[in-house]
Amino acid sequence: MNRIERDGLAFYQFESFIGVHHGIFTRLGGVSEAPFGTLNMGGNVGDQARAVRTNHERMYAALGVPETNACTVWQVHSVDVVIANTPVQGRRWIAAADAMITDRANTPLSMRFADCTPILLHDPVKGVIGIAHAGWRGTVNGMAAKTIRAMVQAYGCKVSDIRAGIGPSIGPTRYQVGEEVLDAARAYFDDLEGLYRRDPADGTAYFDLWAANRRDLQRAGVEQIEIAGICTAENTNEFFSHRAEKGKTGRFGAVISL
Repeated sequence: MNRIERDGLAFYQFESFIGVHHGIFTRLGGVSEAPFGTLNMGGNVGDQARAVRTNHERMYAALGVPETNACTVWQVHSVDVVIANTPVQGRRWIAAADAMITDRANTPLSMRFADCTPILLHDPVKGVIGIAHAGWRGTVNGMAAKTIRAMVQAYGCKVSDIRAGIGPSIGPTRYQVGEEVLDAARAYFDDLEGLYRRDPADGTAYFDLWAANRRDLQRAGVEQIEIAGICTAENTNEFFSHRAEKGKTGRFGAVISL
């Protein structure tokens, strides 16, 4: 990924996403106070609403995309995908879901993260984009693959044309999980080789969200996959991390727009 600084904000872009506005923003350059410092996009974490509103304005301005057309969802750790055509009047979100797709120009898709995996998608042939939020539940229930299938069904995309970017999230050395997570992953992926490791000292499991989502995308037929490889828990100087900061933190934003 490329790190970009603009208007006092810092964000990352996938090198393979040519010709599409997008950015996975850090926590830098906003107006929120600790523990939400400073570019917090989460409106339900305890931060002041005015600060969150200002942070959103700065994020969209830094990308040069129209905030008035921006679409987002109420993220509920589901695997539901919605088509985003326009914001809903009088409401901040268009639906309760964890992925959006669109072929509309100047319609930014925006979501919020703090350890879960941002997945950005772009079909440059059909002119279609998508964004998904995948924690462990979404990952082991096929959030990535379901978003790909939605792009194919709704817009006639060819999977071989779709480019995928797996953004910063909690990494495989820091994401300690219970056995129920491995059981769910095994039920979905069958083979867990390369998707987890055990601590040699106490036998606890660490799940690899990056590898799991890459495998899900590959099984769906996606060939062009770029992985940021940035662990949010190890980089709280730049990213919010729910796990590392014990739940008292903000949410960083991710935006993609045609």
